Amino acid sequence: MHSPFSPSVIDPDMLLLGYRSGIFPMADARDDPEIFWVEPRRRAILPLDGFHLSRSLAKAVRREKFAVTCNAAFAAVLDRCAAPRRDSGDTWISERIAATYRLMHERGLAHSIECWQTGEDGERELVGGLYGVGFDRVFCGESMFSRATDASKVALAWLVAALRRAGGELLDCQFITDHLASLGAVEISQAEYRLRLAEAQRYSAAGDGAGAGAAAGDALGLGAGDAPAAGWLTLPEGFAALLAGAAASSSSPGNFIAQSLTHTS
Repeated sequence: MHSPFSPSVIDPDMLLLGYRSGIFPMADARDDPEIFWVEPRRRAILPLDGFHLSRSLAKAVRREKFAVTCNAAFAAVLDRCAAPRRDSGDTWISERIAATYRLMHERGLAHSIECWQTGEDGERELVGGLYGVGFDRVFCGESMFSRATDASKVALAWLVAALRRAGGELLDCQFITDHLASLGAVEISQAEYRLRLAEAQRYSAAGDGAGAGAAAGDALGLGAGDAPAAGWLTLPEGFAALLAGAAASSSSPGNFIAQSLTHTS
C-alpha cells in the first residue's frame, strides 16, 4: 500500500511519466515552491560499456578506499546533494523536489549509492554518493556529491557496474560537465535520447514478461528461477547480484568491479 503524499509533493505517477517522456523537474531555489519541467536540447548519457576507469580511479576501486552501499542512506545522500553549492550558494533541489524523491524512494523508484569512510573516532562517515530514478532498463541520475577525493567517481563506477549486472541499457546524466565527460559521458541530441529511452522501455511497453526475464537471467548468469520476471533487475538487485558475482569469483568486490570495467571500457 502506497504512503499518502502531501499536496506540495509532485505526484509520483506524474513524475515517473515525465521521466518516461524524457523530461525532469527542477526549481530555482531551495525554498521555491514552484517547479519547471526541463527538456534539454542536448542530453548527457554515460554509455554503460564506455565508462572510463583511469588508473588512479581503478586503484581507488581495487583498494576499496571507500565502503560502498546501495540504499543505505538515501535521505542523507539527498540532503547532501541539495546543500547550497559553494560557487553559487544555491541549489535546484527544492524542499518540494526533495520531499518528492523521498517518497519515490519509499515506493522503490528512487535509489542511492553511498561511499563511506571510517573517521579517527571509529565512526563511519558518509563522504560521497549519488541518487536517481530507476525504471525498466533506465536509470536517470539526478545528483551526486563528494567530500573526499574520488568518492563520487567511485560511487559512479559502482553504479555503472551494478546497472550492467542488472541488464540496464540507459544511464541518463541530464547535462554534460567536464567531470562526467572525463568518466565517459557523451552528449547526444534530445531526439536521439528519446529514441534510446523508448528502446530501453520496449519490454515494458510490449508487456514481454517471462521471455524477457529469461533473457536477462541468462545475461546476468542467474538460474532460471532467479531470472527477473520483467527482464531486468532494479538497481538494488543489480547491486546485490554484483556482490554475489564477486563472492562467486573468490575476488574482492573492488577487484571484481575494476576488472569488469577495465575489460569493457
